Amino acid sequence: MGVTQSPIVVVSGLPRSGTSLMMQMLVAGGLPALTDGQRTPDADNPRGYLELERVKTLKSDSSWIASAGGHAIKVIHLLLRDLPTVHQYDVLFMERDIGEVLKSQATMLTRSGRAGAALPPERLAAVYQSQLASARQWLSDQPCFRVHPVRYAELVARPAETADSIRNFLRAGHALDSAAMIAAVDPTLYRNR
Repeated sequence: MGVTQSPIVVVSGLPRSGTSLMMQMLVAGGLPALTDGQRTPDADNPRGYLELERVKTLKSDSSWIASAGGHAIKVIHLLLRDLPTVHQYDVLFMERDIGEVLKSQATMLTRSGRAGAALPPERLAAVYQSQLASARQWLSDQPCFRVHPVRYAELVARPAETADSIRNFLRAGHALDSAAMIAAVDPTLYRNR
């Protein structure tokens, strides 16, 4: 299996950290995304999740990722290590206040009638912090990954600056439509602060 010609754009971070919004911005800007539509828009994410169910099988079958060059794909932070290191990746790593993440997750679980983690919030926050630190360290040790952190609060507050920083970071970013990326940001959807 050879190296993909164009870098694969990976959007990653904790669940509820703004990964869907980042995918929406990239697609609006003209970057094709690998999605399957299985997880449909809902009250927690009215503009859609833009996920690919197959990402969950990366550990057992990652051969399909070779055809992902030039596309965006959402990969949760815990699955980054399952990406084959024979390809080049531009990673947009979403960062959001852990308290906001926990609040957003709790709201989503309550709305869907599902139970959350059996851990108290402060313990879950510590687990997430540890997982994020581990993921960031691993990424920094892999030469095939270029990483650009994106703060969710700054993205919503200053979408034009964020769009510019993303375009400057991505190797194919020059082709993205900044105005369309900015228009994809709806500040009213920043609900769990």
